[in-house]
Amino acid sequence: MRSLTTSMKRASAAKKRSGAGRCEQAIRSYFGGILNGEITACEKMHQLAERVLRDLDNTDPLYPYHYREEFAAKHVTFIETFCRLPSGKLGRKFKLELFQLAILSVIFGFVDAEGLRQYREVLWIMGRKNGKTALASAIELDLLINDDEGAPEVYNVATAHDQAAKGFNNAWRMVMTSPALAKHVRKRVSDLYCGLNMGSIKALSANTNHLDGLDISGAIVDELAAMRNRDLYDLTIQGISARRQPLVLEITTNGFVRGGIFDAQYEYATKWLNGEASGEKAEHFIAFIFELDEREEWKDEKCWIKANPGLGTIKSLKSLRENVSKALDDPTFLPTLLVKDFNLIENQSQAWLKWSEIHNEATFDPSDGSFSYAILGVDASDTTDLTAACLLMMRPNDEHIYAMHMAWIPLRALEQAEAEGRRGGRDGVPYDAWIARGLLRTSATPIIDKRDVLDWVTEIQEKYGIYSVACGYDPWHMRDVPTVEAYEGYFGADNFKKVIQGAQTLSMPMKELRALYKENRIVDNQNPIAEWCRSNVMIRNDTNGNIAPDKKNQDPRNRIDAWAAECDAFVVLKDMMDDYKSMIGG
Repeated sequence: MRSLTTSMKRASAAKKRSGAGRCEQAIRSYFGGILNGEITACEKMHQLAERVLRDLDNTDPLYPYHYREEFAAKHVTFIETFCRLPSGKLGRKFKLELFQLAILSVIFGFVDAEGLRQYREVLWIMGRKNGKTALASAIELDLLINDDEGAPEVYNVATAHDQAAKGFNNAWRMVMTSPALAKHVRKRVSDLYCGLNMGSIKALSANTNHLDGLDISGAIVDELAAMRNRDLYDLTIQGISARRQPLVLEITTNGFVRGGIFDAQYEYATKWLNGEASGEKAEHFIAFIFELDEREEWKDEKCWIKANPGLGTIKSLKSLRENVSKALDDPTFLPTLLVKDFNLIENQSQAWLKWSEIHNEATFDPSDGSFSYAILGVDASDTTDLTAACLLMMRPNDEHIYAMHMAWIPLRALEQAEAEGRRGGRDGVPYDAWIARGLLRTSATPIIDKRDVLDWVTEIQEKYGIYSVACGYDPWHMRDVPTVEAYEGYFGADNFKKVIQGAQTLSMPMKELRALYKENRIVDNQNPIAEWCRSNVMIRNDTNGNIAPDKKNQDPRNRIDAWAAECDAFVVLKDMMDDYKSMIGG
């Protein structure tokens, strides 16, 4: 302890010689810069700046909290003196940016007459890649060693254990690269242990045993926006009740989980900033929210810093420009950009393809003898939806994929639409015209017999000499025994392949499919049913950038069945591409 204390005193003395009040100066420079327009910031940061500067200048002796430089400097000095970067420029001393210095000075500098912190719960929202992970690790080491707490217990809190362990491991890397910290902190099986004060840092997740009875002095709640319920958050807040000046830091980007604890905290922060919150929580709460004010600001480079205070120093401006350019070109990436880089609330569901990607004017002749084998995709229905089938084919030394589509609809559904006066068709599309062109077939029964698809496949084989060698299908409507037996009898059980409809299975194939559409490498003889279905595909993005069809929010009139069959066939084609190319001699 003595060596750390001595080093701290020396560092503090050096700072005093160079000019007292560095932390206060940072507060005035940063938050004052926001108010005078020198620093571009969102409306919520303007609100906070007014509040912080008002409190900084508050001399009312009856007010319980006042700013004291020495308390802020103590924590800032520790971080900059002893902490090292845990990745990237590994081992380099931590140099706080102005916004980081100002925020930490606010968090640690406002205290009561006994020197106990005012702020016990901090909500800090900013775009990804602004240094939150490294800073959070430095703060938890500060809370472990430098917070005058007996037997401190500091936790990395996240829904998933891997996420919680990430912060824990970053802290350990900081220790290993800092000779002063390495003398006093060691890694045990389940924690980092400091012998100076019998303190520890642990990872805490939803699947951790014995969540009750926690005695938390400090907690870093990582990616609050990923928490689907508030149980872990509530346990963390309950766990700080026995400590003198606990600190819960919720440092996060926005996310796609709506109605969870993130939204609740964001709503509370808004009320707090508006002066509408009161009581014990309001007294000890503060929010730093970096976000765009308007959705369209994502196209304006001058506004990006609103959500990214480390832009140009911590966060690469070049990388963000590239991400924005990608979103302009690829609408599937836009929600991820808006949410994770700009902290906007964005619906994950959106149109997947542009018309230029949907429509390909190229044609082919299936009877020219160049096609031999195909992969079938089937999207089956029960009553109201289309049953759709798609054959995907390739030929030697040709980068294109050729698609033949067929669809079926119950005749009763069309008759009902006509009886109701919906002349434009049951779903506002020309089903009658498609039937007349031979692109759509009707079923006399209210439930389409999926074995009709096999009859069509046989027709294609007899007419063009194209053999279907495997089938991909959504198992949801392909469960009855006679149907399954018929398909397994036709293709063989090993070549009748389930395609589970979720991001894990479909994300990568869908991204590859879109690239093929974009390059006009899917040729379908301008099939209007296929084009219509593609235009209706809505997708959902998750936090990792994975995509999947959003059937939950899909308008039931906007069918995607033909595309779904095409996608199922593509998944199987990809899976057996080597064998398929051997078959066709390519």
